[in-house]
Amino acid sequence: MIFLTVFTPAYNRASTLPRTYESLCDQECKEFIWLIVDDGSTDETASLVKEWQKKENGFEIQYIYKKNGGMHTAHNVAYENIHTELNVCIDSDDRMAKGAVKKIKTAWLKVRNKNYAGLIGLDADMNTGRIIGKGFPDGLKETTLGGYYASGGEGDKKLVYRTDVINSVPQYPVFEGEKYVGLVYKYTLIDQKYKLFVMNDVLCDVEYQTDGSSNTMFRQYLKNPKGFAFLRKVAMTYPTSKKRLIRDCIHYCSSSLIAGNKKYIVESPRKLLTVLCTPLGCILTSIIRKKAINN
Repeated sequence: MIFLTVFTPAYNRASTLPRTYESLCDQECKEFIWLIVDDGSTDETASLVKEWQKKENGFEIQYIYKKNGGMHTAHNVAYENIHTELNVCIDSDDRMAKGAVKKIKTAWLKVRNKNYAGLIGLDADMNTGRIIGKGFPDGLKETTLGGYYASGGEGDKKLVYRTDVINSVPQYPVFEGEKYVGLVYKYTLIDQKYKLFVMNDVLCDVEYQTDGSSNTMFRQYLKNPKGFAFLRKVAMTYPTSKKRLIRDCIHYCSSSLIAGNKKYIVESPRKLLTVLCTPLGCILTSIIRKKAINN
């Protein structure tokens, strides 16, 4: 029974995608579909996938090509085409951890009737084997993603969502001329209704690329201000702490100023706080512009 779709957004990752493929071939449990959403690659991604589709892999490989629009738009296309009960994103430069599919299935069968949004597991550095950030505290059985970080959690975590739940909240918005909206948008909305069951297991081995979004963030702020302002508005609507609320408001002011949005105070869910944070937003904008040049 196919219960899981592993989806992989890919943009010019023909050099690293084979290790993702190999990690899936190595899975003991093959009850999954691999969906590659090609976000407008100009390298050998398409030909690589065609060769893999001809092989007896033990699992189905689906491939969708789309015009380049950014990671969030690839996620939108993936969710439109996923029909299995669960889904998980494994990036095109990462590997699914050994035995991860079987661990996901075992954990889910235990809790599938308890109305969880899905599962949350661990990422590990593929070169050292060390957990990214922190593992889960002993005894933690369930959490929201935002709640985990608000309580001191650290590092990226691997999220396995029910497909009906991930599709019950709106798609990632698309802003003309921009190619970035944080994936946490959907997760934040889901947090308001559901919790995740905690798996203290490594589900993904990761390696951060020098051209990845996490390493070009200051330039991303300048290129995608509407997307960032949108995300900060959501965070301000559902704050996890007062400290985080103020930080998000400062960033909202900065991104709005970069975008040239003169109505940002009126559009803010925290209007008075936005007025107070505007001077700090101006300072942050100057810092971002300088950092973008140096990075």
